[in-house]
Amino acid sequence: MMNLYSGTTCPFSQRCRIVLYEKGMDFQIIDVDMFNKPEDIAVMNPYNRLPVLVERDLVLYESNIINEYIDERFPHPQLMPPDPVMRARARLLLFNFEVELFSRIEILEKGNVKQQEKARSHVADRLTELAPIFVKQKYMLGDEFSMLDVAIAPLLWRLDHYGISLGKPAAPLMKYAERLFSRPAFIEALTPSEKVMRK
Repeated sequence: MMNLYSGTTCPFSQRCRIVLYEKGMDFQIIDVDMFNKPEDIAVMNPYNRLPVLVERDLVLYESNIINEYIDERFPHPQLMPPDPVMRARARLLLFNFEVELFSRIEILEKGNVKQQEKARSHVADRLTELAPIFVKQKYMLGDEFSMLDVAIAPLLWRLDHYGISLGKPAAPLMKYAERLFSRPAFIEALTPSEKVMRK
């Protein structure tokens, strides 16, 4: 049995919850209060961050690493592309999301007003640049839902929460976001605290 220590408001934990529900396998989610983390989180993850996956004597942290492990361990439905070239491209895009988008989350949650404003503007610009992709295709890599969609979904869900508003050019991206939010696994993976983040 896999145990996922998951922050109830943590976008990185939400990624792992989505993957577990997409796979429809046997797992347990252990909800962790982000503001009052138990000491054993720091023992399992030297960075004292969530999520943390524990399976027997394997302990993993960092959402993309956890999700690739789950994807390889339970190959159906496959969320990383089977082709090595496409898989490498997907990993590069995942890295790009971390650097360009998710690195701003801590500022959006804890920064001062000026820092938050700058981060909002940066994230809005980067997301708007992605919008044209969805004029012609359903998901990030085409017609198939993949790990890239999993990775970006928690941020799209939190746009209202972070005070990020996107203009008309981002309309295809917002339609894409609705497709993600209507997936059964996405809905099941939401915590009560996450449900209220979106108007």
